[in-house]
Amino acid sequence: MFSLENKVAVVTGAGSGIGLATVKRLANAGAKVVIGDITEQEELAKEIDGLFIRTDVSKEEDVSRFMETAEKKYGKIDIVINNAGIIFPATPLEELEQEMFRRTIDVNAFGVFYGLKHAPKHMKDGGVILNTSSVSAISAMPGYGAYGASKAMIIILTKTAAIELSPRKIRVNCICPTTIDTPQARAEGTDLELALSSIGYPLGRMGQAEECAALFHFLASDDCQYISGSAINIDGGFLAGPAIDLMDNALSNLAKEGKI
Repeated sequence: MFSLENKVAVVTGAGSGIGLATVKRLANAGAKVVIGDITEQEELAKEIDGLFIRTDVSKEEDVSRFMETAEKKYGKIDIVINNAGIIFPATPLEELEQEMFRRTIDVNAFGVFYGLKHAPKHMKDGGVILNTSSVSAISAMPGYGAYGASKAMIIILTKTAAIELSPRKIRVNCICPTTIDTPQARAEGTDLELALSSIGYPLGRMGQAEECAALFHFLASDDCQYISGSAINIDGGFLAGPAIDLMDNALSNLAKEGKI
């Protein structure tokens, strides 16, 4: 189902979390995958029989070279996934340093902008571009103003590109995950913080990187040719509203376990 045979995909931020899961998912579906990451990923490229290109998405020349090299290697690009991103620890706006704000925008927003600017010239008509936004772009979260602002920019860039590229039948969408259970999330949060972060989801748990990869896979497939310009939430029901009863039960269980 959702075969990607004879497709060429490029993925940024491919070394961990959602990006890593997506690379493996697309490769398993038959795509040739070009990996873009700021860290060394030669072993991953060998594992999937793909290509690694070291890429810093905050640098326009890196993103341009990434797309150009991918096309030279495989003759075309069918699928572009602009996924690279960063998040800093929660910091109130009154305490937020300008440099931290700029760095967040440079990687998260400009990284997607550069992808949208440079990928189309290397793509066949009828391709697809997918971006990673966040529920933080839709629902404000204290301490994450810079992150939310950067991800909100991705939504409007996605919609604008969907209109501008529609004459070439290139579809453009973004996904809006909530906190995903990745090594990065676990490294940054205590067991209690991770437990508390799951309480607000009606489905009662954090999302998995593989679930985001599955959504990217569907959106990249030829079975999805009438979806464009959309920001699709993947959040366990988080934005639908608080699940009060579930939250009460979860808090009671944490109390019984002596965690709060």
